[in-house]
Amino acid sequence: MTDAEQPLDLVPLPGSERPERPGFHAHGGLAPDTRVDATLVLRRRAELPESAFAEPLSRDELAERYGASPDDVELVRRTLEGLGVSIDEVDAGARRIRVSGPVQTVARVFGTDLAQSSAEGAGEGAAVYRQRTGGLSIPAALAGVVTAVLGLDDRPQARAQYRYVPAAAVNTSYTPPQLGTVYSFPDGTDGSGQTIAIIELGGGYVQKDLDTYFAGLGIPTPSVRAVGVDGGSNAPDGNPNGADGEVMLDIEVAGALAPKAEIVVYFAPNTDAGFLDAVTTAAHAEPTPAAISISWGQSEDGWTAQARTAFDQALQDAAALGVTTTAAAGDDGSSDRVGDGRPHVDFPASSPHALACGGTRLEADVSTGTVRSEVVWNNGTGGGATGGGVSAVFPLPSWQAGVGVPSGADGTDAGGTRNGAGGRGVPDVSAVADPQTGYRIRVDGQDTVIGGTSAVAPLWAALVARLAQSTGTPLGLLQPRLYDAVPAGQVADGFRDITTGDNGAYRATAGWDACTGLGVPDGARLLTSL
Repeated sequence: MTDAEQPLDLVPLPGSERPERPGFHAHGGLAPDTRVDATLVLRRRAELPESAFAEPLSRDELAERYGASPDDVELVRRTLEGLGVSIDEVDAGARRIRVSGPVQTVARVFGTDLAQSSAEGAGEGAAVYRQRTGGLSIPAALAGVVTAVLGLDDRPQARAQYRYVPAAAVNTSYTPPQLGTVYSFPDGTDGSGQTIAIIELGGGYVQKDLDTYFAGLGIPTPSVRAVGVDGGSNAPDGNPNGADGEVMLDIEVAGALAPKAEIVVYFAPNTDAGFLDAVTTAAHAEPTPAAISISWGQSEDGWTAQARTAFDQALQDAAALGVTTTAAAGDDGSSDRVGDGRPHVDFPASSPHALACGGTRLEADVSTGTVRSEVVWNNGTGGGATGGGVSAVFPLPSWQAGVGVPSGADGTDAGGTRNGAGGRGVPDVSAVADPQTGYRIRVDGQDTVIGGTSAVAPLWAALVARLAQSTGTPLGLLQPRLYDAVPAGQVADGFRDITTGDNGAYRATAGWDACTGLGVPDGARLLTSL
């Protein structure tokens, strides 16, 4: 019997179960020598307490107190190399180890089968992925040490949260600086000395388009730099209706509203491993960013439990380092594109360690900043609506305890897993997202208008950068200060309340609601309150 045929002592990896995923079909096995890579997440050497968010830690402090222990790293290295799996990269501070090996070895070590997969209905030449179903296992020696194995299934994990409408459907549109006026971004701030990280899972940007766009606004082109993660790169495909639109929207909104901030764009594969690795790379970068903007997401149901937990812990690390992560709440209303008739929220926006960003429809006089009307964004079936609701997996955070988060749609338990106890409410904050009153941007040589909550995440990231510049300190986990024990029905300091409209299962009300959160920013007042 060869080494490859020897039975391994494996144990199940909790939370790794992956159900059948609609929209894809398997069609044969992978060649035995196909190279497969994955990201392993290791346990913390100590649990990260809530007090860690009060004052930013340095990267060295975070690694020393809450990273992976050297003994755990060495155990993983020795165990996996002994089984023929290569160790390609170790980041003990972020508790990540990148591994690779031939598919037959990797599948055997992690107790799974990997098949070729394509999107249903895709024609010849369509992208081919790896897929798996069921749970994973790990060598028994690593039980409790390895908490997640990500990336073996490399089907797209997330979708970009942006929306186009035909030009004829655009009611009005705004440049980002005009929205800075509407939302009273604090005077005397421009993001100087701050860094904004932007996470992208596809597409790319063209420098010439950026130069043309910012010249049209009368703003010097901000510093924009691309960083590749796990083989990702700045790769514009020339399709303005594709991922390029997301990338350019994010850069142009953040850059126009915080023009002196450095913008670093992290490009990674659209997998659970790529998404996680991009966020952790950004959070642990030098210098530490003031904000990480995320405009990609997927319904909580579309993630394995191990991936959600690992991602939430990465956002905890970011907050402990002083980073505020802004995340789009979704563009498909309270259903979040899940067709079971129940409400769902989008992840990573539903993480209590992300500032979840919802959307409005805005009618304003851009010359004065006077708002004529601002309501919940909801253009009906197929037209897009802000995401929002109640998490089925994350419990109600202490800072949301008094704002009136429902236990679920119409008072029912969302997800049926908490017995009506309630969960984390989404979103926290909002800004304009309706593409009919959207953002003027330039992508692939074309001037266009785009909306979606994916525009709100970089808008809030830019505001965070300007607030951090003015206060002289990182803001980190911002929600405890934004909510600040505000009771249900009361407007939080630094916000303008949105009280009209719905996103399907939820209606806007006075104070926090599951459509627009605390409301839209009054940046000057928010700076004063901070």
